[in-house]
Amino acid sequence: MGYLISETTKEEREKIVAGSLGNMCGSCDGCAGGLAEIYQPYIDGTKELREINMEFHAHYESGVDGPTKSNSCMNE
Repeated sequence: MGYLISETTKEEREKIVAGSLGNMCGSCDGCAGGLAEIYQPYIDGTKELREINMEFHAHYESGVDGPTKSNSCMNE
C-alpha cells in the first residue's frame, strides 16, 4: 500500500495518520495538541504528507547556515 493521495482512500489515510501518531488520548497531557490537526489536509486529500511535513519543518529553520568564526582569535 502506498501513502500518496492517489493511492489511498480517505479511510486508509485516516488509519495511516492514526497509526503514525499512536494513541494520543489515553494519558496525553496535551503535549501534542494540534499535531493531529496538521494532517487533516492529507486525510481530506488536499495535501500530500510530504508537503505538510515540509511546511511544518520550515517553521523551525533559522536561515543561518552555521556558526560563524570570530576574527578575534586570528588577531592574537
